[in-house]
Amino acid sequence: MADTHKKIGNLSVHPLALGGNVFGWTADEAESFAVLDAYAAAGGNFIDTADIYSVWAPGNEGGESETVIGNWFASRGNRADIVLATKVGGGQPEKRGLSANAIKSGVEESLRRLRTDYIDLYYTHFDDPSVPVEEFITALDALVKEGKVREIAASNITADRLAEALAFSDESGLAKYAAIQPHYNLVSRDTYEGDLADVAARHGLAAVPYFALASGFLTGKYRPGRTVDSARAEGAGKHLESERGRRVLTALDEVAAAHDAEVATVALAWLNAQPTVASPLASARTVEQLPALLAVADVTLTEAELKRLTEASA
Repeated sequence: MADTHKKIGNLSVHPLALGGNVFGWTADEAESFAVLDAYAAAGGNFIDTADIYSVWAPGNEGGESETVIGNWFASRGNRADIVLATKVGGGQPEKRGLSANAIKSGVEESLRRLRTDYIDLYYTHFDDPSVPVEEFITALDALVKEGKVREIAASNITADRLAEALAFSDESGLAKYAAIQPHYNLVSRDTYEGDLADVAARHGLAAVPYFALASGFLTGKYRPGRTVDSARAEGAGKHLESERGRRVLTALDEVAAAHDAEVATVALAWLNAQPTVASPLASARTVEQLPALLAVADVTLTEAELKRLTEASA
């Protein structure tokens, strides 16, 4: 089987990034371990989390997902096999943000919860306009020099601010963003395509799209007249009300039938074929949800199929 791994800076990643947002939230530790084990057994090596997952859940403080993943590393002894991504700067800017101090304390807390001494890919989770790019890039560069972080990346950032940060890295010879994590999928294209994607392409950044399945809408389980029991059903269901959402589902059904594949697999395969995309991000609450996601490594869409999906989603 051909190697389908792609590069993010010096890292080599599986074509499906496994989202850790559900660990310690809708999946308890045992369920999370089962998903992580199954993903790794299938050849997956790219796990994504954040210091604030899952602060939104009643009774949680944030850090639950990192703790679960750290416990998994400790029990399996497989840290070196995994490309681990986490994030800093989430939550309220007055508490976190991207000041040098917030980054410095944030990385130490994440390393402790993850039970590791390095993070492969470290994202600035949300931009903090109150902090100059010089400050947070210099702070991130220090972490790279200390060996605590291998590559740096950005999420939730404007094209202008991203360009400014990249230019500063180039001018100063400091660590430079290697990846971007944009909101991007077949029913949300303008959240990445255009200026942001152009900056990423110009600087050779790899994209790791989040909401790759539009909160579950692009799995095909949301259909007229059907109710879905999910923590994210309300957000996903709204796409059914739009003409574009229904067009996309029809096109996905056709292409999936041609490949004898799941709708979710085809939605991820479309993303994987887009310029700059290295590995779309999707989460699985149960082991049963994984095969459709992992199958993206085995599905290559034809030019005609890609065109059909792109036109349906316009």
